[in-house]
Amino acid sequence: MNQCGMLSGLLRYRCTAEIFQRCGGGWMKPSSRALSSSTGLKVPVRLSSSSSYMKEMYLAWQGDHNSVHESWDTYFRNIHGSRPSGEASERRPSTLLQGRALSHSLDTTQKVVEDHLAVHSLIRAYQIRGHHVAQLDPLGILEADLDSFVPSDLITTIDKLGFYGLNESDLDRSFQLPSTTFIGGQESMLPLREIIHRLEISYCGHVGVEFMFINNVEQCQWIRQKFESPGVMQFTKAEKRTLLARLIRSTRFEDFLARKWSSEKRFGLEGCEVLIPALKTIIDKSSAGGIDSVIMGMPHRGRLNVLANVIRKDLNQIFCQFDPNLEAADEGSGDVKYHLGMYHERINRETDKNITLSLMANPSHLEAVDPVVQGKTKAEQFYRGDRAGKKVMSILMHGDAAFAGQGVVYETFHLSELPSYTTHGTIHVVVNNQIGFTTDPRVARSSPYPTDVARVVNAPIFHVNADDPEAVMYVCLVAAEWRSVFNKDVVIDLVCYRRFGHNEMDEPIFTQPLMYKQIRQQEHVLKKYSRKLIAEGAVTLQEFEEEIAKYDKICEEAYTSSKDEKILHIRHWLDSPWPEFFTSTGEPQSMSCPPTGLDEEVLQHIGRTASSVPLQDFKVHPGLSRILRSRADLVTSRQLDWALGEYMAFGSLLKDGVHVRLSGQDVERGTFSHRHHVLHHQEVDKQTCVPMNHLWPNQAPYTVCNSSLSEYGVLGFELGFAMANPNALILWEAQFGDFHNTAQCIIDQFISSGQAKWVRNNGIVLLLPHGMEGMGPEHSSARPERFLQMSNDDPDHIPFVGDFEVQQLHDSNWIMVNCTTPANYCHVLRRQILLPFRKPLIIFTPKSLLRHPEARSSFDDLTEGTTFRRLIADDGLANRCPGDVKRIIFCTGKVFYDLTKERKLHHMENDVIIIRLEQISPFPFDLVRVELDKYPNAELVWCQEEHKNMGYYDYVRPRFLAVVANRKPIWYVGRDPAAAPATGNKSTHINELKRFMETAFNLMMSLFKKS
Repeated sequence: MNQCGMLSGLLRYRCTAEIFQRCGGGWMKPSSRALSSSTGLKVPVRLSSSSSYMKEMYLAWQGDHNSVHESWDTYFRNIHGSRPSGEASERRPSTLLQGRALSHSLDTTQKVVEDHLAVHSLIRAYQIRGHHVAQLDPLGILEADLDSFVPSDLITTIDKLGFYGLNESDLDRSFQLPSTTFIGGQESMLPLREIIHRLEISYCGHVGVEFMFINNVEQCQWIRQKFESPGVMQFTKAEKRTLLARLIRSTRFEDFLARKWSSEKRFGLEGCEVLIPALKTIIDKSSAGGIDSVIMGMPHRGRLNVLANVIRKDLNQIFCQFDPNLEAADEGSGDVKYHLGMYHERINRETDKNITLSLMANPSHLEAVDPVVQGKTKAEQFYRGDRAGKKVMSILMHGDAAFAGQGVVYETFHLSELPSYTTHGTIHVVVNNQIGFTTDPRVARSSPYPTDVARVVNAPIFHVNADDPEAVMYVCLVAAEWRSVFNKDVVIDLVCYRRFGHNEMDEPIFTQPLMYKQIRQQEHVLKKYSRKLIAEGAVTLQEFEEEIAKYDKICEEAYTSSKDEKILHIRHWLDSPWPEFFTSTGEPQSMSCPPTGLDEEVLQHIGRTASSVPLQDFKVHPGLSRILRSRADLVTSRQLDWALGEYMAFGSLLKDGVHVRLSGQDVERGTFSHRHHVLHHQEVDKQTCVPMNHLWPNQAPYTVCNSSLSEYGVLGFELGFAMANPNALILWEAQFGDFHNTAQCIIDQFISSGQAKWVRNNGIVLLLPHGMEGMGPEHSSARPERFLQMSNDDPDHIPFVGDFEVQQLHDSNWIMVNCTTPANYCHVLRRQILLPFRKPLIIFTPKSLLRHPEARSSFDDLTEGTTFRRLIADDGLANRCPGDVKRIIFCTGKVFYDLTKERKLHHMENDVIIIRLEQISPFPFDLVRVELDKYPNAELVWCQEEHKNMGYYDYVRPRFLAVVANRKPIWYVGRDPAAAPATGNKSTHINELKRFMETAFNLMMSLFKKS
């Protein structure tokens, strides 16, 4: 056995050598049982042992060859020329000479071991840090990691061999390769010179691989094999021709737009034309693996090119968007062309399989679309029963500055492996322009790469020079396969440049003169790659020119036909069509809403389930048992509290086959410990019960899931989930109402205006706990004024056409309610599904009213024939003589119960009417007019617990005046204007409430008496 062969075993299994124990002055052979449990090691050795230990082992071997491991037995036999110990002892040299020979042998062995260890460390250094010296910048002037420093443990010059205790003479020595590398292929040993050469090819060329932070050996080995195996990055002539054809389409599309509309913004892809073949490669590979639906999100740069050459939208539909005389259709205001999305089902020509591609519409808020895409992907997987993500997947494209700078990217990554939010792996493609708008990356991020945020979920990151199309294609193939094999996120960092400014009208040389001087000299990637293929003989010059002419002709013909378009039909740009929900023209099936009441038997059945534990031998907390008994008592008395009203809504919809999903922070129990939709076994960890899923034999599933401590990401996710299926009730609940402010981008850009911009119907429900309870500025107000300000109903126009309620809801951009009874809350949730269209619903939910003894409803308010009450009139004593009523107080929400208490205290039941607006927007003009006509002599008052510059007053005032045609004023009663939503002092809160309660019933009444 030669020395190198033996040492290879020593190095490979050195870490488990501790199973040997020093005993009786020598290293003893372990038992067969110990060896079998040591993962099959053959030649263990304790590297920390000194030479004295080896001498002791040698002496022990002299006495008994079986006292040491067979590898040491072989080694010591080699020293003695393979002679038996007896023969050796007869011809043994003197003790002094024997010691010198052994010492020399041990020194040599130690040197060989150290050299092998050094080579292993060198290999690991390239695997860990090779990406830092990879040739990633196509311009050759910047470092992708913002640092030109070469790590000291990477061999870039011969003099650095000394770092490992090696020298130039070692370059031609062969070394044993560890099992953690594949650079040798079928070879187990290579010369050091070849080892370094192969490592540089694998890790320091046009691809830089970050993966050694992943704490999974199998995954790391998989990546090593993909990038280290010799000759992996090779393509056939047919594959290269396909790549060239796709690059031609990508490049010539941008050239065509630049020629035809040189003064128009289009956020072109110049400088990263390789994105189009990259995406198509990912889709091809994924399609071959069984994926038949891909949902994509991206910023505006390159969107038109993706729509044209990946989604395959008709070119004439894209070109007509550039016509300044194009009139908008009635469907909405539309959006700029580089914000629009698309849905298309077609045949993938590479796999001959059907594939559906959906590009989500997205505003200029860059990464805002990320969680929306994830939510829609999760929904499609859920409804198709695709529990492992083998049929539906997502691709997200990013800009480098936004990927590093936008917090929603981090929030979205943190959803990637949560059970109720995972989409089983997303492929992220970063178009790394190496610049923001005009901001240099050195002052735009603190991390070396813009992609470092992905390390938080152990996603591998593949950096690649975008001017090397074949390297890009290989990385895309590996990424698609990674997603298929491991169902985890992966990031492709396309290091490229932006040939023009942020948009085509911008002058980038003002701020990046050196970069753009180089860019102006930079040869186009299509020209470089075509020249390479022509030189290889993969394509001829004539074939190349014919392919260009072919695509140019397609563009010209589409341009000519686009001139026939006179109207912008935004429906051509739908990213989430619901063909079975609407008519062929996109209109609702009807314009009426059936009653939302329920059968008594259904109410009783749901009530019994809500107040019990469906599973046997399931032990709940004693406190929860009391809550369930209280629910049972309510059901027996045919009454509802808030939690039971919600149960009735959800349970009845599940019975009708409507999936219900409730998501948010702590929604399973409820922030205020009122819901308890998930019961926890008190003695068995992780054993839970969801009674709502035990209501009916063939019911729809109920999903209730606590979310991560995120609003922006989670609300975006639920919005995307609601896009996939109109026949599902999707709700997001804020822990407190004001928590929605960190998700304001989703509310502003997607929920309030989504239908107007993108004809994107959505029935998502926001539950926002709201109410002034004296608990301080935070967690008091859900900021209803912000939602009302964005409502599109006209305060000066009272429509009276058809079914007023349904038509008004159809014409609104969203619906806002503040219910005061559990029955009305149940009705509005059911109405959300029974309406023939979908609108976002904002519900300002209560806190103290959850257990208020007067905030109860009878089953009679929910039985068949009943419906949601947009306005709840006063049915008290004053109704007997409406002409004597002196004041009508309109209000909404919790303050109603304060007002009724105060009215009773002042004995004004005959003089003051209190009317509740349950639906605030769209404003119930018709019902308000009926009430005002009923009390002609009463003055009009609006009372709210919020401050005057907040809440509802600025919204309702002009609408009330429109109803009364400005014949009488509407007085305000409530808190004075303020900067903060609420006081943090309990005493101040009580005094404020007392003051405006007295105003509501005393001050103006005294003025009446004086007059």
